[in-house]
Amino acid sequence: MDFCLKCGSRLVPKKVKSGQQAMLVLACNKCGEKTKESTENINIKGKIIEHSPKQLVSVIGKENQLSVLPTIQVTCPRCENKNAYAWQVQTRGADESSTQFLRCTSCDYTFRENT
Repeated sequence: MDFCLKCGSRLVPKKVKSGQQAMLVLACNKCGEKTKESTENINIKGKIIEHSPKQLVSVIGKENQLSVLPTIQVTCPRCENKNAYAWQVQTRGADESSTQFLRCTSCDYTFRENT
């Protein structure tokens, strides 16, 4: 693991185009500094995946099969039905509890558990 000489942050491999050829250099995500030395000896294991920091949490869509989900007895706020499918999603940080979602077995209304 290498660190930036300018700001001290960890350097990560980046793909840089040089004319027709692409090469791999170590770059700092914080200040943008790139290594000037040859990067032929960089050994990368795994896969580099770039993603957006804000990703949407998807709730189960209507087209998904809900019959495999457990059912619990809870009153639907829309139709007063007493049964609903239940599942949990980690919508916040790992240190906080997960959110329980419920979907009415009669009218397909999706709501959260009241705590």
